[in-house]
Parts: sequence; C-alpha cells; structure tokens
Amino acid sequence: MALKLIQRFPVLGQFGFQRYPLVGAVCPSRLQGSSRVGRPECVACLFTSAGGCIRTQGCRKLQEDCGRRSLTTTIIREPSFVASSSVGIHRDSGPRFRLTQLHRPADAEEESFQNRLATCSSSRQVFSLLRSVELMSDTMAAAALHRVADLEQLGNSLKDPSVLENDTIRALCFQLEQDSRWLTDAGVVSALWACTRLFLDPWSTLMVRLVSESQERLDRGEMSVGQLCTLGRAMLAMKGPGCVMLRQVMAQIQKEKPSQWNIADLVAVYRLLQGGVAENGKYRDLLNAMHVHAVTVYSHMDPAAVSGLLSALVTLNQTQAIPLMINLYKQAVLHVPHFSDEELTVVLGALMHFGHNDHFFVEAMERRVPSIVFTSHPETVTKVSEFFGRRNILSPIVMDAIAESFVYRADDYSTRQVATQIVALGKLGYLPPNAGDVFRKVENILHSRFSHFQPRTLLNLLHSCTLVERFPVNFVAKVFSSYFLQQLQDQGTGMDQVVLAQLTQLYITLKLECPFYEGPRLLPKYRVKSFRSAHSLETLVDMHLYNAVRKRLVDLLGDRVYFGSKVLTPYCYTLDVEIKLDKEGYVLPARQSEDVYKRIALCIDGHKRFTTNKRQLLGKEAIKQRHLRLLGYEVVQIPYYEFDALQSKSSAVDYLHQKIFPHTYRLSW
Repeated sequence: MALKLIQRFPVLGQFGFQRYPLVGAVCPSRLQGSSRVGRPECVACLFTSAGGCIRTQGCRKLQEDCGRRSLTTTIIREPSFVASSSVGIHRDSGPRFRLTQLHRPADAEEESFQNRLATCSSSRQVFSLLRSVELMSDTMAAAALHRVADLEQLGNSLKDPSVLENDTIRALCFQLEQDSRWLTDAGVVSALWACTRLFLDPWSTLMVRLVSESQERLDRGEMSVGQLCTLGRAMLAMKGPGCVMLRQVMAQIQKEKPSQWNIADLVAVYRLLQGGVAENGKYRDLLNAMHVHAVTVYSHMDPAAVSGLLSALVTLNQTQAIPLMINLYKQAVLHVPHFSDEELTVVLGALMHFGHNDHFFVEAMERRVPSIVFTSHPETVTKVSEFFGRRNILSPIVMDAIAESFVYRADDYSTRQVATQIVALGKLGYLPPNAGDVFRKVENILHSRFSHFQPRTLLNLLHSCTLVERFPVNFVAKVFSSYFLQQLQDQGTGMDQVVLAQLTQLYITLKLECPFYEGPRLLPKYRVKSFRSAHSLETLVDMHLYNAVRKRLVDLLGDRVYFGSKVLTPYCYTLDVEIKLDKEGYVLPARQSEDVYKRIALCIDGHKRFTTNKRQLLGKEAIKQRHLRLLGYEVVQIPYYEFDALQSKSSAVDYLHQKIFPHTYRLSW
C-alpha cells in the first residue's frame, strides 16, 4: 500500500520520503552509463557483454543468477519508509540493525567497537558483538564484515561458507543493501571491498547497489585518496586490472600530489598498485613520486606502514628505490619489538628479497626472538630461521631458541616448515646444544610423515642433516629408489644440477662416513662429475685472495710448477691448490702422478665461505674439508682473516711455511 501511495504521489519525495529502488531481478535505478544513444544501461548490464537490459521485465543477467547464493539473493518484501537516515529492516528477518548517519555514534563508541572487534577470534564472536550494538555507523558495519573475512578467508574461498547463512550477517547485509543511498563514501567503498573479500555474488542486488553507489560517488570526484584505493581494490578483485572503473580510480589518484598525502594514503596507494594495477611498468612516474615522498616521512611510519611498504616494494620489484629501502630497514629495526607475526614475516621476506641485513637488525632480533618462539605463528618462526640461514648469519641466541621450540612444536609444523628450519642449521653448519633432541624429533617426523614430504623438500632436509654430521641412513634407501627419483624428475624443474649434486653428495657421504650402509646405490646417471656446477654445494675461490696466496707460494716453493690450481678430485670436489710430496717429504711437480706419497689440499677460504658475522665455516665448506680428510688429503686451511693480517712478503711466506710444513725447516732457494 505504501509503495502504491509513493508511486501515485511522487511529490512526497520533497518532504523527505525516499522511494526505494526495486530489488531482486529488477535493475537498480542508478544508471551507470550509456552504450546506446538515449538508452542508458543498468550496472549489471555494463558488467557483461551478453544481452541487454529488458526494461519491462528487469535485468536478464540478474534473473539468471537469482539462485546463486541465498545470502545475496534474499527475497525482499516491501521496505519500510522513514524520514531520517536510519533504515529499518523486515519485521520478521531476525536481528535488527540501525545504520545511522543523522546521529552517528560518538568517536569513543566507534573506537571501543573497533577494539572489541579486533579481539574477536571467531565469526561467532563477531556476530555476538553485532547483536549487542543497538546503533552503528556504516563504517562500523563494514568493519564487522572485514573482520569476518579476516577470520574466514582462506586463499580464494572461505573456510566455512555456511557462515554467510548466519541470520546476523544476512540481516546486516540486507540493511546495507536497503540503506545504500544514505551510506557515506567511506561506508560504501568499505562495504563493497568487504563483500568481495567474502566472495559474494557480484550480480547480487547488494553488490550491484554498492557498485552503483560507488560509481555515482566516483563521478562526483569528491572521494579521498584512501577511499579511491579501497574502491580500486574492490574493483580489482571483481573485474581485474582492465576494469573501466579501476582506470577511472587511477586517473583521479594521478591528479593528486603524492607530496601532500598522509602516510595512510601513501600506504593505501602502494597496496593498490601492489594488487596488480601496476603490471608491466604502468604508473612508473607515480611510483617514483611516491618513493620520493616516502623517504621524507618514513621516520613517522608505524609497524604496519613499514611492513606494508616493504611488501609492496617486493611485489613491484622496486630494486631502484635504494634510499627508500635503506630508510625502511632503519625504521624496521626500531619496530622489531612491536611487529605482529604477519608484519615480521613480511619484513623478513623483504630483507631476503633485496639481500639486505645489518648488525643492528640482527641484535634487535636476538632480543625479540627468544621471547616469541613458543607463541608466534609457525610460519613466523620458520621465516626467522630462513632469514638467518639465507643471509648466512650465525646467531647462537636465535638458533638455540628456535631449536628449543622445535622440539616442542614440530608436530604442528608443516613438512615445509620442518625442512626449512633444519636446512638453516645445515647451511650455517651449526649444532644447537639440544641437537640430540632436535634430530630425534626430525627422525620421528620422517617416520610418521615421510609420504607427506614433497620430493625436493625431503631431499633438502636429508642433505642438510649430513652437513652437520647427522646421517639419515634409515631413509636414504627410499631416496635412492627408482620410484622416488622418478618423483624428483617429474616435480618442478626436474633433475637440475642442484638436485643431482645433492644426490651425489648424499651418496658420497654414505660411502665415506657410513661404510656400514648396504642399501641401494645411486645410479651413475644421477651423479655429477663436479660440484662446481652447483655453487650451492661449493663456493668458488676468492680470486683476489687466491692470487695473493699464489704469489707467496711461488716464493716459498721456488717455482709455479710445484703446485696445481683448481684440481678436480675423483670425488667431485675441486681443490683450490694441491701440493704433492714423495715418501721423503720432497715437493713433486704438480703434473707428476708417480711416487706420490702425500697430497696436501690448500683451502683458500674467503669471506663467502664463512658465516657473515662469525668466523665459522658454512656447512657446505665444513663437509668438503671433512670429506677431503677422509679421502686421504692433508687439509690446510688458509682463512682470509689470517692471511690479510700479514703486513709483508716475508711474513706471508713464513706464514705459509708454518701452515704447510710445520715440522720442517724452510729451504733457501
């Protein structure tokens, strides 16, 4: 009756009564544009190339999709009419919500609501909180939807899709749909973005109305930068980077001056560009202007802003923004005690991506990590371990804490997380004080979850164990089986040089260090002839250090012919320098192969063969020297920190003499 009255007396609209657009399968009254002269199309028709809008019967696309989601296609009865900005809901629709713009909740009330919302750990708690609020703003309603999305989103779907059938969220969405005309700009775009995160049907009445309202507000050109970014992320999720509305959003953003943006707006634009808008080098000038402005305000950024910018720089691969990255790293040092698990994970990933670290950050991590390893998310603990391993940073404080937590938490880790933490120990060549407990836990996990490991992940794990003299004999038989090797070959890049080198070194380790092993052998076709083809297993010699040592060796031995360089052994290792002696202890020419009684392998170890902050050989260098000794070589280590300290030619020659021939007098040449 009320609807007929309004239709018959349109003048009532002048007195504050607003006629609602029809819902369901009928096109919304907001016209988004025109593709035919004199015939504007509805929003839904603009989103599809199939068919036009049937004005007499409603939008065909919306009719076809009317049964997709019960939440977003609720049959709507004739709405109530109010003279204020508050809108009622159905009398029989369950929970009631009032979204008011006339008398908004006080700032303190909104802040209290947001704080309580952040503490909700389940959707059920969010719904309970919503039912306790009698009056809320549109931004509060959108924030509630975002919180549900935070809790339920898993990849490209919801963990529990039935959450959308809850009466509370249905009532809230219905109210947003009915009240869309009175929502603020911030409320409209935030609600639209939340709906995309909840994977609601883009052809539902709610989504169409929110898009229509967003387009109308966008056309006015009055949205703030932050609101434009929120709208842009919603449209990117719905239609991808080619969306017309998204291009309109970016056009308005480009008209603004980044130098006048606050930090929140700056981060919002970075996140929008990160989402896929800046593909193929688009908006390069805008990005450069943003980098310049970010350098001037980085010192005021909170942990969320720092991690957000670093994440965007990684995704956009902004390797040229060196000043900005360095300043963000400085700010990150200050925020290490305050980063959330997710933020810390992002920061560590950025540090690894751009290859940056400094001792101030390491010291901050040494203070933070021991206090969080038992409570932080497993991925955060794993990322910490990966960071120290990838950057060759040996921190006993950090690694001991991670190893201690590993014993208690490893059963809850994924196979990748287990492998990553052990790989870090192997790369650093470090055994924590509780190494026995750690590797017993690893063995138990392998026994119970062997088939759960991806082939390359398993190979990385077993190979890393051998680097620290822990030999997985019980599992190597399965690795050398034809079935496992076929799996390796079928996965990813297949049998590349790194995989073949790892298999070969695993095989050599069994032959040299586990002579009692009687299981399957690695077939010759899976072995490499030299580990130099895989730098991950053998570090090339530092040429500057090598040349300095070579000159002094000539002075010591009298001629260059008495030692060989870069000599490949039958067991795949390459010697930096080899010296041959006969039975009497005399030096033989390098080319001579007869009457060789003793071989000396000089390991000229530069910076890259050690951890970056301590004088400890990396795991791959330690196993090489261990194997050379087992092969009968006398290994003589010439570390950079000893040789570089020598001030004169004579002191360098004397040093080499004492290292190579400690029990003989030097001959006079």
